[in-house]
Parts: sequence; structure tokens; C-alpha cells
Amino acid sequence: MDRILGGKAENSNGALTIVALAQEAGVPRNALTQRHTDLRAEFYTRVRENGGPSEVEDRLRQTIVRLKNTIANKNTELEQFREDVSSLVRAINVLTLENQQLREANTQDEPAVVPLRPRRPTTTG
Repeated sequence: MDRILGGKAENSNGALTIVALAQEAGVPRNALTQRHTDLRAEFYTRVRENGGPSEVEDRLRQTIVRLKNTIANKNTELEQFREDVSSLVRAINVLTLENQQLREANTQDEPAVVPLRPRRPTTTG
């Protein structure tokens, strides 16, 4: 308990929570929340006496907020990419169909270019 309150946690993230205290002590969380409620009460009392969260915890909470914002932005970006994929698949299908039609038209026996004037016979001599 003293290590966490002193900001020198070795086995946890240093947050002033029961979860971090249990990790620091190497015991299951329910040991502090159910069996040793006196230790839980003492911990919260000492946290209040010390003036609340430490600089480490404040920094961690700021990091959590920043990471949650990053995740939200990435999720929005991912959703946009998924919408773009659907649009691009439709465009590829249209272009593939047009390409197939052009290839079929190109293989027909009719000439694509029709001369406006008939060719003059060339004279040799």
C-alpha cells in the first residue's frame, strides 16, 4: 500500500485503485473487496488524506483519454473505408462490364472505321 501511495509501484500501473493495490500486493482483487474490507477502507482513507490521485495516475488517465479518442477516430476512419470499399467494388464491376462490351465490339467483323472516300487505285509506271 505504501509503494502505491508513495508513487513507487513495482508490480502495477500505480493507479490509486483497489485493482492496482491487489496487483501490487500480488493477491486477487476479491481478497481486498470481499475478505479484507478493512484494508480496502484504509486504502481509500489514505488516498483521500494524501489529496487524491498522484501525478502518475493523472498522466495515465490523460493517456487513457487520448487513446480512447484515437480509437474513436480510427473506428470512424475504418467505417469510412468500409463504405468506400463498397463504392469501389461497384465501380470496378461497371468498368469490367464496359470493358467486356468493348472487347466484344472490337472482335466483330464490321470495321470500326469506315472510309469516307473510296481508295483510288494506285498507278504504277
